[in-house]
Amino acid sequence: MSFQIIEQSTKYDVCIVGSGAGGGMAAKILADKGFKIALVEAGPNFDPANPEQRTQLRWPYESPRRGASTVRAFGDFDMAYGGWQIDGEPYTKAPGTEFDWFRSQMVGGRTNHWGRISLRFGPLDFKRKDFDGKGDNWPIGYEDVRPYYDKVDKLIGVFGTKENIPNEPDGFFLPPPKPRLHELYLKKGTSKVGIPMIPSRLSILTKRVNKKRQACFYCNQCSRSCSVYGDFSSSSVLVNPAIETGNVDLFTNAMVREVITDENGKASGVYYINKEDGKDYRIKAKVVILAASACSSARILLNSKSTTHPNGLANSSEVVGKYLHDSTGASRMAFMPELMDRKRYNEDGVGGMHMYTPWWLNDDKNLGFSRGYHIEYWGGMGMPSYGFGFNTEFLHTLAPQVLGDRKAGGYGVGLMQDVKRFYGSTLGMAGRGESIPRAENRCEIDSQKVDKYGIPVLKFNYKWSEEEVKQAAHMQDSFEAIIKSIGAIPLGDKPGKETNYGLENPGRIIHEVGTTRMGADATTSVLNEYNQAHDVSNLFVVDGGAFVSQADKNPTWTILALAWRASDYLAEEMKKGNI
Repeated sequence: MSFQIIEQSTKYDVCIVGSGAGGGMAAKILADKGFKIALVEAGPNFDPANPEQRTQLRWPYESPRRGASTVRAFGDFDMAYGGWQIDGEPYTKAPGTEFDWFRSQMVGGRTNHWGRISLRFGPLDFKRKDFDGKGDNWPIGYEDVRPYYDKVDKLIGVFGTKENIPNEPDGFFLPPPKPRLHELYLKKGTSKVGIPMIPSRLSILTKRVNKKRQACFYCNQCSRSCSVYGDFSSSSVLVNPAIETGNVDLFTNAMVREVITDENGKASGVYYINKEDGKDYRIKAKVVILAASACSSARILLNSKSTTHPNGLANSSEVVGKYLHDSTGASRMAFMPELMDRKRYNEDGVGGMHMYTPWWLNDDKNLGFSRGYHIEYWGGMGMPSYGFGFNTEFLHTLAPQVLGDRKAGGYGVGLMQDVKRFYGSTLGMAGRGESIPRAENRCEIDSQKVDKYGIPVLKFNYKWSEEEVKQAAHMQDSFEAIIKSIGAIPLGDKPGKETNYGLENPGRIIHEVGTTRMGADATTSVLNEYNQAHDVSNLFVVDGGAFVSQADKNPTWTILALAWRASDYLAEEMKKGNI
Protein backbone atom coordinates (compact mmCIF):
# COMPACT_ATOMS: atom_id res chain seq x y z
CA MET A 1 0.00 0.00 0.00
CA SER A 2 1.24 3.54 -0.74
CA PHE A 3 -0.32 5.10 2.38
CA GLN A 4 0.99 4.90 5.94
CA ILE A 5 -0.91 2.39 8.09
CA ILE A 6 -1.47 2.69 11.83
CA GLU A 7 -1.89 -0.83 13.18
CA GLN A 8 -4.21 -1.66 16.06
CA SER A 9 -2.34 -3.72 18.65
CA THR A 10 -5.12 -6.21 19.39
CA LYS A 11 -5.75 -9.19 17.15
CA TYR A 12 -9.46 -9.94 17.36
CA ASP A 13 -11.25 -13.21 16.88
CA VAL A 14 -13.71 -11.52 14.53
CA CYS A 15 -13.88 -8.16 12.77
CA ILE A 16 -17.44 -7.21 11.78
CA VAL A 17 -17.93 -4.40 9.26
CA GLY A 18 -21.34 -2.76 9.68
CA SER A 19 -23.63 -2.59 12.70
CA GLY A 20 -27.10 -2.88 11.15
CA ALA A 21 -29.36 -5.93 11.25
CA GLY A 22 -26.77 -8.49 10.14
CA GLY A 23 -23.72 -6.99 11.81
CA GLY A 24 -25.56 -6.25 15.03
CA MET A 25 -26.89 -9.79 15.24
CA ALA A 26 -23.47 -11.32 14.53
CA ALA A 27 -21.90 -9.12 17.22
CA LYS A 28 -24.56 -10.07 19.77
CA ILE A 29 -24.37 -13.83 19.17
CA LEU A 30 -20.59 -14.05 18.97
CA ALA A 31 -19.99 -11.75 21.93
CA ASP A 32 -22.38 -13.84 24.02
CA LYS A 33 -20.28 -16.87 23.09
CA GLY A 34 -17.12 -15.19 24.38
CA PHE A 35 -15.39 -14.18 21.15
CA LYS A 36 -13.45 -10.91 21.04
CA ILE A 37 -15.04 -8.64 18.43
CA ALA A 38 -14.01 -5.50 16.57
CA LEU A 39 -17.25 -3.87 15.36
CA VAL A 40 -16.50 -1.29 12.66
CA GLU A 41 -19.07 1.34 11.67
CA ALA A 42 -18.74 4.03 8.99
CA GLY A 43 -20.79 6.55 10.98
CA PRO A 44 -21.00 7.81 14.57
CA ASN A 45 -22.26 6.03 17.65
CA PHE A 46 -26.00 6.32 18.24
CA ASP A 47 -28.42 5.69 21.06
CA PRO A 48 -32.01 6.96 20.70
CA ALA A 49 -32.18 7.39 24.49
CA ASN A 50 -29.26 9.86 24.40
CA PRO A 51 -30.82 13.32 25.03
CA GLU A 52 -28.40 14.92 22.57
CA GLN A 53 -29.46 12.54 19.78
CA ARG A 54 -33.13 11.97 20.60
CA THR A 55 -35.63 13.34 18.07
CA GLN A 56 -38.65 11.44 19.38
CA LEU A 57 -41.43 13.71 20.75
CA ARG A 58 -39.92 16.90 19.37
CA TRP A 59 -42.07 19.51 17.63
CA PRO A 60 -41.50 20.58 14.01
CA TYR A 61 -40.60 24.11 15.18
CA GLU A 62 -37.61 22.63 17.03
CA SER A 63 -35.98 21.87 13.70
CA PRO A 64 -34.00 24.72 12.14
CA ARG A 65 -35.61 23.73 8.85
CA ARG A 66 -39.08 23.14 10.35
CA GLY A 67 -38.74 19.44 9.57
CA ALA A 68 -37.81 19.85 5.91
CA SER A 69 -35.63 17.24 4.22
CA THR A 70 -32.68 19.42 3.28
CA VAL A 71 -30.24 17.46 5.46
CA ARG A 72 -31.81 14.04 5.98
CA ALA A 73 -33.74 12.30 3.24
CA PHE A 74 -36.93 11.94 5.29
CA GLY A 75 -36.69 15.10 7.37
CA ASP A 76 -34.55 16.36 10.24
CA PHE A 77 -36.25 14.16 12.81
CA ASP A 78 -36.02 10.95 10.84
CA MET A 79 -33.34 8.78 12.37
CA ALA A 80 -31.14 7.99 9.39
CA TYR A 81 -27.76 9.71 9.15
CA GLY A 82 -27.34 9.71 5.40
CA GLY A 83 -29.68 9.51 2.46
CA TRP A 84 -29.76 9.08 -1.30
CA GLN A 85 -26.66 11.26 -1.66
CA ILE A 86 -23.81 11.74 0.81
CA ASP A 87 -21.42 14.66 0.40
CA GLY A 88 -18.04 13.44 -0.83
CA GLU A 89 -19.23 9.85 -1.27
CA PRO A 90 -20.76 9.69 -4.76
CA TYR A 91 -21.81 6.78 -6.92
CA THR A 92 -22.33 6.69 -10.66
CA LYS A 93 -24.88 5.20 -13.02
CA ALA A 94 -24.54 3.56 -16.41
CA PRO A 95 -26.60 5.09 -19.25
CA GLY A 96 -30.27 4.21 -18.85
CA THR A 97 -29.89 3.36 -15.16
CA GLU A 98 -32.10 5.06 -12.58
CA PHE A 99 -30.89 3.18 -9.50
CA ASP A 100 -30.94 5.27 -6.30
CA TRP A 101 -28.72 4.11 -3.44
CA PHE A 102 -29.73 4.90 0.14
CA ARG A 103 -27.06 4.78 2.84
CA SER A 104 -27.42 5.30 6.59
CA GLN A 105 -24.08 5.65 8.34
CA MET A 106 -24.50 5.29 12.11
CA VAL A 107 -24.47 2.52 14.69
CA GLY A 108 -27.54 0.46 13.83
CA GLY A 109 -27.60 1.65 10.23
CA ARG A 110 -30.97 1.64 8.50
CA THR A 111 -32.61 -0.23 11.38
CA ASN A 112 -32.95 3.13 13.12
CA HIS A 113 -35.27 4.14 10.30
CA TRP A 114 -37.60 1.52 8.82
CA GLY A 115 -41.21 0.41 8.96
CA ARG A 116 -40.45 -2.52 11.32
CA ILE A 117 -42.37 -4.78 8.91
CA SER A 118 -41.03 -8.15 10.04
CA LEU A 119 -42.13 -10.91 7.69
CA ARG A 120 -40.72 -14.39 7.33
CA PHE A 121 -40.02 -15.77 3.88
CA GLY A 122 -42.22 -18.76 3.18
CA PRO A 123 -41.43 -22.20 1.73
CA LEU A 124 -42.25 -21.01 -1.79
CA ASP A 125 -40.03 -17.94 -1.47
CA PHE A 126 -36.89 -20.08 -1.17
CA LYS A 127 -37.81 -22.25 -4.18
CA ARG A 128 -39.48 -19.92 -6.68
CA LYS A 129 -37.64 -21.41 -9.67
CA ASP A 130 -39.41 -24.70 -9.04
CA PHE A 131 -42.69 -22.81 -9.33
CA ASP A 132 -42.15 -20.46 -12.29
CA GLY A 133 -38.83 -21.57 -13.83
CA LYS A 134 -37.20 -18.15 -13.38
CA GLY A 135 -34.17 -17.06 -11.39
CA ASP A 136 -32.60 -19.60 -9.05
CA ASN A 137 -33.61 -21.53 -5.95
CA TRP A 138 -31.87 -20.86 -2.65
CA PRO A 139 -29.54 -23.68 -1.50
CA ILE A 140 -31.59 -23.75 1.71
CA GLY A 141 -35.31 -23.98 2.44
CA TYR A 142 -37.74 -22.64 4.98
CA GLU A 143 -37.16 -25.53 7.39
CA ASP A 144 -33.45 -24.63 7.53
CA VAL A 145 -34.23 -21.06 8.59
CA ARG A 146 -37.37 -21.59 10.69
CA PRO A 147 -35.52 -22.31 13.98
CA TYR A 148 -33.72 -19.00 13.60
CA TYR A 149 -36.87 -17.08 12.72
CA ASP A 150 -38.28 -18.51 15.96
CA LYS A 151 -35.24 -17.30 17.91
CA VAL A 152 -35.43 -13.82 16.37
CA ASP A 153 -39.15 -13.55 17.21
CA LYS A 154 -38.49 -14.43 20.84
CA LEU A 155 -35.38 -12.26 21.26
CA ILE A 156 -36.67 -9.11 19.59
CA GLY A 157 -40.46 -9.31 19.71
CA VAL A 158 -42.96 -9.04 16.85
CA PHE A 159 -46.72 -8.58 16.96
CA GLY A 160 -49.19 -10.36 14.70
CA THR A 161 -51.78 -13.11 14.49
CA LYS A 162 -51.68 -16.74 13.45
CA GLU A 163 -53.39 -16.98 10.07
CA ASN A 164 -52.29 -20.38 8.69
CA ILE A 165 -51.53 -18.92 5.24
CA PRO A 166 -49.20 -21.41 3.48
CA ASN A 167 -46.54 -18.96 2.25
CA GLU A 168 -46.92 -16.41 5.06
CA PRO A 169 -45.48 -18.43 7.97
CA ASP A 170 -46.78 -17.68 11.43
CA GLY A 171 -44.36 -16.97 14.24
CA PHE A 172 -44.26 -16.26 17.95
CA PHE A 173 -46.43 -13.17 18.12
CA LEU A 174 -47.18 -10.45 20.64
CA PRO A 175 -50.76 -9.10 20.60
CA PRO A 176 -51.38 -6.77 17.65
CA PRO A 177 -52.75 -3.24 18.14
CA LYS A 178 -56.39 -2.65 17.23
CA PRO A 179 -57.17 -1.35 13.72
CA ARG A 180 -57.69 2.39 13.39
CA LEU A 181 -60.79 3.85 11.74
CA HIS A 182 -59.34 4.15 8.23
CA GLU A 183 -58.11 0.54 8.49
CA LEU A 184 -61.59 -0.64 9.45
CA TYR A 185 -62.97 1.05 6.32
CA LEU A 186 -60.22 -0.52 4.22
CA LYS A 187 -60.84 -3.95 5.71
CA LYS A 188 -64.51 -3.68 4.83
CA GLY A 189 -63.65 -2.65 1.28
CA THR A 190 -60.98 -5.29 0.61
CA SER A 191 -63.44 -7.97 1.73
CA LYS A 192 -65.86 -6.79 -0.94
CA VAL A 193 -63.31 -7.26 -3.74
CA GLY A 194 -61.77 -10.52 -2.49
CA ILE A 195 -58.46 -9.09 -1.29
CA PRO A 196 -57.34 -10.29 2.17
CA MET A 197 -56.31 -7.89 4.92
CA ILE A 198 -54.84 -9.17 8.18
CA PRO A 199 -53.09 -7.69 11.24
CA SER A 200 -49.58 -6.50 10.45
CA ARG A 201 -46.41 -8.17 11.69
CA LEU A 202 -44.15 -5.46 13.05
CA SER A 203 -41.21 -5.67 15.45
CA ILE A 204 -42.74 -3.22 17.92
CA LEU A 205 -43.38 -4.28 21.50
CA THR A 206 -47.03 -4.34 22.56
CA LYS A 207 -45.81 -6.16 25.68
CA ARG A 208 -42.43 -6.00 27.42
CA VAL A 209 -39.98 -8.78 26.57
CA ASN A 210 -37.23 -7.84 29.05
CA LYS A 211 -36.43 -5.28 31.73
CA LYS A 212 -34.42 -2.99 29.44
CA ARG A 213 -37.12 -2.42 26.83
CA GLN A 214 -40.49 -0.81 27.48
CA ALA A 215 -43.64 -1.51 25.51
CA CYS A 216 -44.73 0.90 22.78
CA PHE A 217 -46.60 3.95 24.08
CA TYR A 218 -48.13 4.70 20.65
CA CYS A 219 -46.47 7.98 19.71
CA ASN A 220 -46.44 6.91 16.05
CA GLN A 221 -42.83 8.08 15.59
CA CYS A 222 -40.89 4.85 15.03
CA SER A 223 -38.94 6.44 12.18
CA ARG A 224 -37.24 8.57 14.84
CA SER A 225 -35.99 5.44 16.67
CA CYS A 226 -37.41 4.71 20.09
CA SER A 227 -35.98 6.24 23.27
CA VAL A 228 -37.57 3.48 25.40
CA TYR A 229 -36.37 0.77 22.96
CA GLY A 230 -39.98 -0.22 22.25
CA ASP A 231 -39.25 -1.05 18.63
CA PHE A 232 -36.40 -2.93 17.00
CA SER A 233 -33.25 -1.06 16.12
CA SER A 234 -29.96 -2.91 15.98
CA SER A 235 -28.25 -0.14 17.94
CA SER A 236 -30.40 -0.51 21.05
CA VAL A 237 -31.47 -4.17 20.89
CA LEU A 238 -28.30 -5.89 19.63
CA VAL A 239 -25.23 -3.64 19.66
CA ASN A 240 -25.64 -2.17 23.14
CA PRO A 241 -26.11 -5.61 24.78
CA ALA A 242 -23.14 -6.95 22.80
CA ILE A 243 -20.92 -4.13 24.07
CA GLU A 244 -22.12 -4.75 27.64
CA THR A 245 -20.55 -8.24 27.52
CA GLY A 246 -17.12 -6.60 27.50
CA ASN A 247 -16.21 -8.58 24.37
CA VAL A 248 -16.80 -5.85 21.75
CA ASP A 249 -14.62 -2.88 20.81
CA LEU A 250 -16.61 -0.39 18.75
CA PHE A 251 -14.83 1.60 16.03
CA THR A 252 -16.99 4.48 14.79
CA ASN A 253 -16.53 6.90 11.88
CA ALA A 254 -14.38 4.20 10.30
CA MET A 255 -14.71 3.90 6.52
CA VAL A 256 -13.44 0.46 5.48
CA ARG A 257 -11.27 0.58 2.39
CA GLU A 258 -10.70 -3.16 1.88
CA VAL A 259 -10.33 -6.57 3.47
CA ILE A 260 -6.68 -7.55 3.99
CA THR A 261 -5.49 -11.02 2.97
CA ASP A 262 -2.37 -12.97 3.88
CA GLU A 263 0.03 -14.86 1.62
CA ASN A 264 -2.44 -17.76 1.46
CA GLY A 265 -5.31 -15.56 0.36
CA LYS A 266 -7.12 -15.79 3.72
CA ALA A 267 -8.69 -12.75 5.33
CA SER A 268 -6.49 -11.23 8.06
CA GLY A 269 -8.31 -8.00 8.88
CA VAL A 270 -9.39 -4.71 7.32
CA TYR A 271 -7.97 -1.32 6.39
CA TYR A 272 -10.12 1.67 7.30
CA ILE A 273 -9.89 5.45 7.18
CA ASN A 274 -10.71 7.30 10.39
CA LYS A 275 -13.07 10.09 9.34
CA GLU A 276 -12.01 12.25 12.28
CA ASP A 277 -8.25 12.34 11.72
CA GLY A 278 -8.09 11.21 8.08
CA LYS A 279 -5.49 8.54 8.85
CA ASP A 280 -5.41 4.91 7.71
CA TYR A 281 -5.67 2.09 10.21
CA ARG A 282 -5.44 -1.67 10.20
CA ILE A 283 -7.47 -4.06 12.33
CA LYS A 284 -6.19 -7.63 12.61
CA ALA A 285 -8.64 -10.51 12.99
CA LYS A 286 -8.89 -14.27 12.54
CA VAL A 287 -12.25 -13.90 10.76
CA VAL A 288 -13.85 -11.04 8.83
CA ILE A 289 -17.62 -10.62 8.58
CA LEU A 290 -19.02 -8.07 6.14
CA ALA A 291 -22.41 -6.59 6.98
CA ALA A 292 -22.09 -3.13 5.48
CA SER A 293 -25.24 -3.50 3.28
CA ALA A 294 -25.51 -5.45 0.04
CA CYS A 295 -23.87 -2.83 -2.17
CA SER A 296 -21.31 -1.57 0.35
CA SER A 297 -20.10 -5.10 1.09
CA ALA A 298 -19.80 -5.80 -2.66
CA ARG A 299 -17.82 -2.59 -3.05
CA ILE A 300 -15.39 -3.62 -0.29
CA LEU A 301 -14.89 -7.05 -1.85
CA LEU A 302 -14.36 -5.66 -5.35
CA ASN A 303 -11.81 -3.17 -4.02
CA SER A 304 -9.96 -5.92 -2.10
CA LYS A 305 -7.66 -7.04 -4.91
CA SER A 306 -4.44 -8.99 -4.51
CA THR A 307 -2.29 -11.40 -6.48
CA THR A 308 -4.37 -14.24 -5.00
CA HIS A 309 -7.66 -12.47 -5.70
CA PRO A 310 -7.10 -10.37 -8.84
CA ASN A 311 -10.85 -9.92 -9.52
CA GLY A 312 -11.56 -8.85 -5.97
CA LEU A 313 -11.93 -10.93 -2.85
CA ALA A 314 -14.23 -14.00 -3.01
CA ASN A 315 -14.90 -13.26 -6.67
CA SER A 316 -13.45 -16.18 -8.62
CA SER A 317 -17.01 -16.69 -9.92
CA GLU A 318 -17.12 -13.03 -11.05
CA VAL A 319 -20.56 -12.87 -9.46
CA VAL A 320 -19.82 -10.24 -6.78
CA GLY A 321 -22.03 -7.23 -7.51
CA LYS A 322 -24.27 -9.12 -9.92
CA TYR A 323 -27.92 -10.11 -9.36
CA LEU A 324 -28.58 -6.84 -7.57
CA HIS A 325 -32.31 -6.39 -7.04
CA ASP A 326 -34.69 -4.24 -5.03
CA SER A 327 -38.36 -4.56 -4.17
CA THR A 328 -40.83 -3.09 -6.62
CA GLY A 329 -43.01 -0.27 -5.38
CA ALA A 330 -46.05 1.69 -6.57
CA SER A 331 -48.69 3.62 -4.63
CA ARG A 332 -51.97 5.59 -4.67
CA MET A 333 -53.69 8.02 -2.38
CA ALA A 334 -57.38 8.73 -1.96
CA PHE A 335 -59.74 11.15 -0.27
CA MET A 336 -62.67 9.68 1.63
CA PRO A 337 -65.63 12.01 2.23
CA GLU A 338 -67.00 9.79 5.00
CA LEU A 339 -63.88 10.52 7.04
CA MET A 340 -64.36 14.30 6.96
CA ASP A 341 -65.29 16.32 10.05
CA ARG A 342 -64.00 13.64 12.37
CA LYS A 343 -64.12 13.83 16.11
CA ARG A 344 -60.68 14.57 17.53
CA TYR A 345 -59.06 11.79 19.52
CA ASN A 346 -55.67 10.12 19.73
CA GLU A 347 -55.51 7.11 17.43
CA ASP A 348 -51.82 7.43 16.58
CA GLY A 349 -51.00 3.78 17.29
CA VAL A 350 -47.63 2.36 16.30
CA GLY A 351 -45.38 4.02 13.76
CA GLY A 352 -46.66 1.93 10.90
CA MET A 353 -49.67 0.07 9.62
CA HIS A 354 -51.85 -1.98 11.95
CA MET A 355 -53.11 -4.12 9.05
CA TYR A 356 -51.75 -5.19 5.66
CA THR A 357 -52.54 -7.38 2.67
CA PRO A 358 -50.31 -10.44 2.10
CA TRP A 359 -49.91 -11.71 -1.46
CA TRP A 360 -53.07 -13.61 -2.27
CA LEU A 361 -52.62 -14.94 -5.81
CA ASN A 362 -49.76 -17.45 -5.56
CA ASP A 363 -51.80 -20.08 -7.39
CA ASP A 364 -52.77 -17.84 -10.32
CA LYS A 365 -50.31 -18.36 -13.18
CA ASN A 366 -52.25 -16.21 -15.66
CA LEU A 367 -51.39 -12.79 -14.31
CA GLY A 368 -48.79 -11.89 -16.94
CA PHE A 369 -46.04 -11.63 -14.32
CA SER A 370 -44.39 -14.24 -12.12
CA ARG A 371 -43.86 -12.86 -8.62
CA GLY A 372 -46.23 -11.29 -6.12
CA TYR A 373 -46.54 -8.25 -3.89
CA HIS A 374 -48.08 -7.26 -0.57
CA ILE A 375 -50.00 -4.05 0.14
CA GLU A 376 -49.21 -1.59 2.90
CA TYR A 377 -51.73 1.03 4.06
CA TRP A 378 -51.59 4.40 5.79
CA GLY A 379 -53.93 7.11 6.95
CA GLY A 380 -55.42 8.42 10.17
CA MET A 381 -54.93 11.52 12.27
CA GLY A 382 -51.23 12.11 12.27
CA MET A 383 -49.70 15.59 12.38
CA PRO A 384 -51.84 17.65 9.92
CA SER A 385 -50.27 19.46 6.99
CA TYR A 386 -51.44 21.82 4.25
CA GLY A 387 -52.14 18.77 2.18
CA PHE A 388 -53.50 17.32 -0.94
CA GLY A 389 -54.89 19.85 -3.37
CA PHE A 390 -56.07 22.93 -1.49
CA ASN A 391 -56.33 25.87 -3.89
CA THR A 392 -56.97 23.53 -6.84
CA GLU A 393 -60.09 22.58 -8.72
CA PHE A 394 -59.61 18.93 -7.88
CA LEU A 395 -62.06 18.59 -5.01
CA HIS A 396 -64.64 20.73 -6.79
CA THR A 397 -64.45 18.50 -9.85
CA LEU A 398 -64.73 15.20 -8.04
CA ALA A 399 -66.62 16.09 -4.90
CA PRO A 400 -68.79 19.22 -5.33
CA GLN A 401 -71.24 17.68 -2.89
CA VAL A 402 -68.60 18.09 -0.20
CA LEU A 403 -67.65 21.73 -0.72
CA GLY A 404 -70.44 23.23 -2.81
CA ASP A 405 -69.31 26.41 -4.53
CA ARG A 406 -66.74 27.42 -1.93
CA LYS A 407 -63.08 27.04 -2.76
CA ALA A 408 -60.89 25.01 -0.42
CA GLY A 409 -57.90 26.39 1.40
CA GLY A 410 -56.83 29.99 1.10
CA TYR A 411 -55.64 31.55 4.34
CA GLY A 412 -56.80 32.65 7.76
CA VAL A 413 -60.01 31.29 9.25
CA GLY A 414 -61.05 29.57 6.01
CA LEU A 415 -57.81 27.63 5.86
CA MET A 416 -58.07 26.59 9.51
CA GLN A 417 -61.62 25.39 8.99
CA ASP A 418 -60.63 23.32 5.95
CA VAL A 419 -57.64 21.77 7.70
CA LYS A 420 -59.99 20.64 10.46
CA ARG A 421 -62.59 19.35 8.01
CA PHE A 422 -60.15 17.34 5.91
CA TYR A 423 -57.95 16.21 8.81
CA GLY A 424 -57.89 12.41 8.81
CA SER A 425 -59.80 12.02 5.54
CA THR A 426 -56.93 10.87 3.34
CA LEU A 427 -55.54 7.38 3.10
CA GLY A 428 -53.09 5.56 0.89
CA MET A 429 -51.72 2.23 -0.13
CA ALA A 430 -48.48 0.93 -1.60
CA GLY A 431 -47.44 -2.33 -3.18
CA ARG A 432 -44.11 -3.91 -2.32
CA GLY A 433 -43.27 -6.71 -4.70
CA GLU A 434 -40.70 -9.25 -5.75
CA SER A 435 -38.51 -8.68 -8.80
CA ILE A 436 -36.69 -11.46 -10.61
CA PRO A 437 -32.89 -11.37 -10.07
CA ARG A 438 -30.88 -10.94 -13.26
CA ALA A 439 -27.09 -10.95 -13.67
CA GLU A 440 -27.13 -7.81 -15.82
CA ASN A 441 -28.54 -5.79 -12.92
CA ARG A 442 -25.37 -5.12 -10.98
CA CYS A 443 -23.01 -2.77 -9.23
CA GLU A 444 -19.35 -2.61 -10.20
CA ILE A 445 -16.32 -0.46 -9.49
CA ASP A 446 -16.11 2.77 -11.48
CA SER A 447 -12.43 2.94 -12.35
CA GLN A 448 -12.72 6.64 -13.20
CA LYS A 449 -13.97 7.99 -9.88
CA VAL A 450 -13.06 7.86 -6.19
CA ASP A 451 -14.71 9.28 -3.09
CA LYS A 452 -13.14 11.86 -0.76
CA TYR A 453 -11.26 9.04 1.01
CA GLY A 454 -9.65 7.91 -2.24
CA ILE A 455 -11.74 4.73 -2.46
CA PRO A 456 -13.09 3.78 -5.93
CA VAL A 457 -16.87 4.21 -6.00
CA LEU A 458 -19.68 2.02 -7.27
CA LYS A 459 -21.28 2.26 -10.68
CA PHE A 460 -24.83 0.92 -11.03
CA ASN A 461 -26.38 -0.88 -13.99
CA TYR A 462 -30.10 -1.57 -13.48
CA LYS A 463 -33.31 -1.67 -15.51
CA TRP A 464 -36.74 -3.01 -14.68
CA SER A 465 -38.07 -5.75 -16.95
CA GLU A 466 -41.62 -6.15 -18.24
CA GLU A 467 -42.23 -8.53 -15.34
CA GLU A 468 -41.93 -5.69 -12.85
CA VAL A 469 -43.85 -3.22 -15.01
CA LYS A 470 -46.78 -5.61 -15.39
CA GLN A 471 -46.72 -6.23 -11.67
CA ALA A 472 -47.02 -2.47 -11.05
CA ALA A 473 -49.99 -2.33 -13.43
CA HIS A 474 -51.69 -5.05 -11.39
CA MET A 475 -50.96 -3.08 -8.21
CA GLN A 476 -52.73 -0.05 -9.65
CA ASP A 477 -55.76 -2.14 -10.64
CA SER A 478 -55.90 -3.50 -7.09
CA PHE A 479 -55.63 -0.01 -5.62
CA GLU A 480 -58.45 1.27 -7.83
CA ALA A 481 -60.68 -1.63 -6.83
CA ILE A 482 -60.05 -1.01 -3.12
CA ILE A 483 -60.57 2.74 -3.38
CA LYS A 484 -63.84 2.26 -5.27
CA SER A 485 -65.04 -0.37 -2.80
CA ILE A 486 -64.90 2.08 0.13
CA GLY A 487 -66.45 5.03 -1.71
CA ALA A 488 -63.24 7.04 -1.79
CA ILE A 489 -61.99 9.38 -4.51
CA PRO A 490 -58.54 8.74 -6.01
CA LEU A 491 -56.13 11.65 -5.75
CA GLY A 492 -54.80 12.24 -9.21
CA ASP A 493 -55.05 10.18 -12.37
CA LYS A 494 -54.30 6.48 -12.41
CA PRO A 495 -50.67 6.00 -13.53
CA GLY A 496 -50.32 4.48 -16.99
CA LYS A 497 -47.76 2.85 -19.22
CA GLU A 498 -45.91 6.13 -19.77
CA THR A 499 -44.82 6.09 -16.12
CA ASN A 500 -44.51 2.30 -15.84
CA TYR A 501 -47.73 2.47 -13.83
CA GLY A 502 -46.09 4.49 -11.10
CA LEU A 503 -43.27 1.98 -10.58
CA GLU A 504 -40.60 3.55 -8.37
CA ASN A 505 -36.99 3.66 -9.49
CA PRO A 506 -34.88 0.67 -8.43
CA GLY A 507 -33.37 1.36 -5.04
CA ARG A 508 -36.13 3.70 -3.85
CA ILE A 509 -37.70 1.01 -1.65
CA ILE A 510 -34.31 0.53 0.10
CA HIS A 511 -34.48 -3.28 -0.01
CA GLU A 512 -31.49 -3.96 -2.27
CA VAL A 513 -30.10 -7.49 -1.99
CA GLY A 514 -28.33 -10.21 -3.98
CA THR A 515 -24.85 -8.87 -4.72
CA THR A 516 -22.99 -11.70 -2.94
CA ARG A 517 -25.58 -14.41 -3.29
CA MET A 518 -25.33 -17.84 -1.74
CA GLY A 519 -25.44 -21.11 -3.67
CA ALA A 520 -24.21 -24.68 -3.78
CA ASP A 521 -22.14 -24.06 -6.93
CA ALA A 522 -19.02 -21.97 -6.35
CA THR A 523 -18.90 -21.01 -10.04
CA THR A 524 -22.27 -19.23 -9.92
CA SER A 525 -22.39 -17.88 -6.36
CA VAL A 526 -20.23 -16.12 -3.78
CA LEU A 527 -21.30 -17.71 -0.50
CA ASN A 528 -22.30 -21.16 0.71
CA GLU A 529 -25.49 -21.90 2.62
CA TYR A 530 -23.95 -20.56 5.86
CA ASN A 531 -23.01 -17.15 4.38
CA GLN A 532 -19.37 -18.28 4.17
CA ALA A 533 -17.33 -17.30 1.10
CA HIS A 534 -16.56 -20.23 -1.21
CA ASP A 535 -13.10 -18.83 -1.94
CA VAL A 536 -12.12 -17.67 1.56
CA SER A 537 -13.16 -19.86 4.48
CA ASN A 538 -12.67 -17.17 7.13
CA LEU A 539 -14.80 -14.57 5.34
CA PHE A 540 -18.59 -14.24 5.82
CA VAL A 541 -21.22 -11.83 4.48
CA VAL A 542 -24.35 -11.49 6.62
CA ASP A 543 -26.29 -8.60 5.06
CA GLY A 544 -28.82 -8.71 2.23
CA GLY A 545 -26.10 -9.48 -0.30
CA ALA A 546 -26.49 -13.20 0.47
CA PHE A 547 -30.07 -13.31 -0.86
CA VAL A 548 -30.76 -15.43 -3.94
CA SER A 549 -34.16 -13.78 -4.31
CA GLN A 550 -36.07 -11.17 -2.36
CA ALA A 551 -39.66 -12.45 -2.03
CA ASP A 552 -42.41 -9.86 -1.62
CA LYS A 553 -41.43 -9.56 2.04
CA ASN A 554 -39.22 -6.95 3.64
CA PRO A 555 -35.71 -8.43 4.06
CA THR A 556 -34.77 -7.51 7.63
CA TRP A 557 -36.21 -10.52 9.47
CA THR A 558 -34.45 -12.91 7.08
CA ILE A 559 -31.16 -10.99 7.38
CA LEU A 560 -31.41 -11.35 11.16
CA ALA A 561 -32.22 -15.07 11.01
CA LEU A 562 -29.44 -15.87 8.53
CA ALA A 563 -26.90 -13.81 10.50
CA TRP A 564 -27.74 -15.77 13.66
CA ARG A 565 -27.49 -19.05 11.72
CA ALA A 566 -24.13 -18.05 10.21
CA SER A 567 -22.81 -16.96 13.62
CA ASP A 568 -23.71 -20.30 15.21
CA TYR A 569 -21.99 -22.10 12.34
CA LEU A 570 -18.90 -19.89 12.56
CA ALA A 571 -18.61 -20.41 16.32
CA GLU A 572 -18.71 -24.18 15.93
CA GLU A 573 -16.18 -24.16 13.09
CA MET A 574 -13.80 -22.01 15.13
CA LYS A 575 -14.10 -24.27 18.16
CA LYS A 576 -13.35 -27.29 15.95
CA GLY A 577 -10.28 -25.52 14.55
CA ASN A 578 -11.64 -25.54 10.99
CA ILE A 579 -11.35 -21.76 10.73
